[in-house]
Amino acid sequence: MSRTETEAYVLTHPRARTSPLIFASPHSGRDYPQDFLDQAMLDRHTIRSSEDAFVDRLFDMAPGLGAPLLAARAPRAFIDLNRAADELDPAVIEGIARAPHNPRISSGLGVIPRVVAGGRAIYRGKLPLAEVEGRLRRFWHPYHQALAGLVEETRDQFGEAVLIDCHSMPHEAIEAHTRPGQPRPEVVLGDRYGATAGREVMERVEAAFSGAGLRVGRNAPFAGAYVAQAYGRPSRGVHVVQVEIDRALYMDEVRVAPLAGFEGFRRVMEGVVAELVGVAGPARQLAAE
Repeated sequence: MSRTETEAYVLTHPRARTSPLIFASPHSGRDYPQDFLDQAMLDRHTIRSSEDAFVDRLFDMAPGLGAPLLAARAPRAFIDLNRAADELDPAVIEGIARAPHNPRISSGLGVIPRVVAGGRAIYRGKLPLAEVEGRLRRFWHPYHQALAGLVEETRDQFGEAVLIDCHSMPHEAIEAHTRPGQPRPEVVLGDRYGATAGREVMERVEAAFSGAGLRVGRNAPFAGAYVAQAYGRPSRGVHVVQVEIDRALYMDEVRVAPLAGFEGFRRVMEGVVAELVGVAGPARQLAAE
């Protein structure tokens, strides 16, 4: 395997590509700049509530099974890589004119978030536009250049690319959106209601998670955000499926720490990834070695 590390991301390539699958984790970054923490009203623990903590570890076997893994290093509270670069919030950035209504910006979840989980404000005041432009230049653009490059290289090699955009979801969010008496999904797959991935691709992804014993839902309450919208072009052979995993399956959300059964759940995820990349039996063992 080969590994590229920058301040924006870590990209791990397999020794040999065996499938058109790409795994990416834009929200699991945990390198919190000290000057950012100094600006924030929140303590270091509280500010991590927006982080998709440990999601990169849940998928870190992918390169050993033949698929690349792109993992962000910058945390979501600092810059959200699953937002467009122009989703700028005038309530937290100086010199930004009010734009047409955007529900993500209105809720404080633009590319430079104003709040973390629970609507808790990050900053005391506004940020200079020059600082925001610096974050975009150092973190947003390099991450998306790497992701776009992976998609293009994969489509050239295999004739298609299937991007699995890896996320986690708060347990309470699932409870709040599940009707009484209905089974609560443990994994929610988003394809913007069929717009970002072909039907067969979506069915295969769902079958891999269901086959691992996980309850799977589609598009509710998470249908996919910027990455799915920007990269998903099924008609051109590029499919994007956003994957949201219930955090209660593997982590203590209050302490932001792995549960005792984390490695067991990670082995479940290894089976899912192996199924998706088409590795099984002896071939899977050989790839892992």
